[in-house]
Amino acid sequence: AAARLAAEQEVENLSGLSPNPEKDIFVVRENRTTCLMAEFAAKFIVPYDVWASNYVDLITEQADIPLSRGAEMKGKCGTNESELELSWLDQAYTLKLSFLKEGHNTSRGPEASWKLSRIQFTYDTSERTYFKDAVSPGKHTASSHRLSALVTPAGRSYECQAQQTISLVSSDHQKSVQLLLSEVRLQPFDIPADFVFSEEHKCPVDQREQLEETLPLILGLILGLVIVVTLGIYHIHHKLTASQVQIPRDRSQYKHMG
Repeated sequence: AAARLAAEQEVENLSGLSPNPEKDIFVVRENRTTCLMAEFAAKFIVPYDVWASNYVDLITEQADIPLSRGAEMKGKCGTNESELELSWLDQAYTLKLSFLKEGHNTSRGPEASWKLSRIQFTYDTSERTYFKDAVSPGKHTASSHRLSALVTPAGRSYECQAQQTISLVSSDHQKSVQLLLSEVRLQPFDIPADFVFSEEHKCPVDQREQLEETLPLILGLILGLVIVVTLGIYHIHHKLTASQVQIPRDRSQYKHMG
């Protein structure tokens, strides 16, 4: 049964198809049908301790760890729960994203949405590509608590070009690890066709930036319309007043009228 399940599930790292070298693309397929798609650029900012020059005090350094394009991946899809797991540099780093779909009651009636419900990042400070001379090197886990991120109406994909920061708490003396996400397009449920995202749900930052871009155009169109209407009213008023008989202001001219 396990072998049959493995045969029915496929995972593909398609990051090489992205023109952006920092952006990754991952696809999970079950029963020959796409059930999870994820595109994003990710980087972790991880604080760690090193000895000061006096070898007595500790100082904090910062490791900037990008998600590698060659990441190995696992994934699973479900009706209400899905998961994507990525590992790179000989599993020195592992990222696990968990998604949850749930229903709720609103003033418009029952509705459903999905969200990123949990993040778990495992890292090894003995890995020397990004960690230099870490004190007490070893593996640590940074995770989220009661996360509710990327909330999206059910049946739609999430899109956000702007950078988002999600804080994770590390087992390394409760240090705060930052996950930076950008250029995100993601859908863990209800994909309509193979390798095809549903209609996008834009994040608030992108919506605001889009409004800021279109607002000057809208205001310009309104101003132009006001000017046209004003000129039209002036033209009509001028024609009406020009066709009326002009009464002399000099009363001495009244005798010549009639």
